[in-house]
Amino acid sequence: MVAINIQWYPGHMTKTKRLIQENLKMVDMSVELVDARLPLSSRNPDIEKLMGQKPRIVAINKSDLADPSVNMQWEKWFDSQGQKAILIDSVSGKGLKQIPNLCKEVLKDKIERQKQKGIISRSIKLMIVGIPNVGKSSFVNKFAGKASTKTGDKPGVTRGKQWIRIKREFELLDTPGILWPKFEDVEVGKKLAYTGAIKDEIIDDLETLTCDLLTFLASNYAENLKNRYKLENVQDESGYALLQAIAKKRGCVVAGGELDTLRAANIILDEFRGCKIGKVSLERP
Repeated sequence: MVAINIQWYPGHMTKTKRLIQENLKMVDMSVELVDARLPLSSRNPDIEKLMGQKPRIVAINKSDLADPSVNMQWEKWFDSQGQKAILIDSVSGKGLKQIPNLCKEVLKDKIERQKQKGIISRSIKLMIVGIPNVGKSSFVNKFAGKASTKTGDKPGVTRGKQWIRIKREFELLDTPGILWPKFEDVEVGKKLAYTGAIKDEIIDDLETLTCDLLTFLASNYAENLKNRYKLENVQDESGYALLQAIAKKRGCVVAGGELDTLRAANIILDEFRGCKIGKVSLERP
């Protein structure tokens, strides 16, 4: 089992938590983005506490990277928990056109009360929340129809709060990603590390992490693994044996013929994150 020794919770995480608390009263509702490959593990329990009774919808982002059949299971699961959820892909824009009506549906009682008071054209203020690297800035850019915020594929690109007006209907408050101070469950930390939500630089053993990922893939997505790396048998092999086999296939060899398993580990993680191993879900309802 990989030991993810992380000394993180830096100042900007604490600042983000305070920023969310201070601005919560200014917004009508929140849109919480989660990663479709790990919808539960990519939900920060601190956000749940911070939001309280504030209306919210869950946007299951990066659905194009996850197992389609499992995506449908998650959408139904959130619905069974009494939470409005929608499958989206912030890169292609899939599902985003449905969000305005979904927000209005969640806020219909409040909108009706405002109409009775003669308030008709007030814009809906949304707070966009989620952990780093879940795709918040890409979501905002696509939803707004223009590059309103800086985006990137590394965790922690958005540094401060940013208000973005979308015509007259919506105003979005984009917040930096917020991670929690420590993981009670090491499996949650590992899944986040697989997807890159935790920076590789602060993980002390990428090779062991990759071996654990390969073990999972061999058990749950064997054909994907075999097809990608031209392997004959994966289910009876250990994670390290698979790492070595892939290192050999990819020519990751150093002087003296020794296998460069660290280089192979980086290749596998990059290809997993880029969906080159196929559409994979790391957890199911």
